[in-house]
Amino acid sequence: MKHRVPEIGVALAALAIGAWPAAVQAQAWPARPLRIVVPFAPGGSTDIVARALGARASEGLGQTVTIENRAGAGGNIGAEAAARAAPDGYTLFMGHVGTLAINPALYRKLPYDPIRDFAPITLAIASPLMLVVHPSLPAKGLKDVLALARSRPGQLTYSSAGSGSASHLAGALLDSLGKVDVLHVPYKGTGPATMAVVGGEVSMMFSGQGTSWPLVNSGKLRAIAHTGSKPIPNAPKLASMNESLAGYEVINWHGVLAPAGTAGEIIRRLHAEFVKALGSPEVRSRLTEDGFQVVGNTPDEFARFIASEKDKWAKVIAGAKIPQE
Repeated sequence: MKHRVPEIGVALAALAIGAWPAAVQAQAWPARPLRIVVPFAPGGSTDIVARALGARASEGLGQTVTIENRAGAGGNIGAEAAARAAPDGYTLFMGHVGTLAINPALYRKLPYDPIRDFAPITLAIASPLMLVVHPSLPAKGLKDVLALARSRPGQLTYSSAGSGSASHLAGALLDSLGKVDVLHVPYKGTGPATMAVVGGEVSMMFSGQGTSWPLVNSGKLRAIAHTGSKPIPNAPKLASMNESLAGYEVINWHGVLAPAGTAGEIIRRLHAEFVKALGSPEVRSRLTEDGFQVVGNTPDEFARFIASEKDKWAKVIAGAKIPQE
């Protein structure tokens, strides 16, 4: 027994020595630039949010935060790249409603799991869509649109940025809750889908505010309602869809995540810096000008939100009988 005390002491010393580099590494983080993987091309809403937040958060982190655009497969390529990255705090992911909530129900073999493969940091922004119509459509509000759709089943049409996009699913939810049959016409992207409404090829569209407002203000489109539950800053008097259609809500949202397994202390530091960035006047002003509503919640709150959105859209997709890819 007398010889076991030194052995225990040596063992404890060895453990301490083994743990020392990890502790030093955690204390030294971040020691090099970080990257935010954006699963879409530059210039879109996901890219805009990532760049605004990354630039501001880099000041508090003391390291450059770069944006890496990895577009393709509806965001799945970038999401997989971020999910498979080392969980060392140097790779982050700008997730959104498509990659984290919609795609799991649209793809048979999704190359990542939005719940298992990511550590949520914060929900950054939420942005309702707008239901806009061609000015020739005799409708001033949602009740008018529903009445027209019921009187002309299958004759009214709505464009979308593609099958399975948020603009498509917003229309599918309208059909489901409104008990109407509005024909879906998919296009290859938001631009062509918007121009189809402007040109009168289709009756209406659920569009992002940044795209819609200039066309509404110029008289090329008419705004009917927004898809959120709260008034939107750009048009506080514009009606919400759920005022005439109970339970209707579609939010285009974006949030920051890290690969699963990232150390808790790093997640807490990232959360503090990104929430601080969201609260800064310059970032808040930049985002609200584009119609975004700034959020900034906790990792646990964001995790619960992702799970609830995933369940919601799985039901909508199943109900609309949208085929999986």
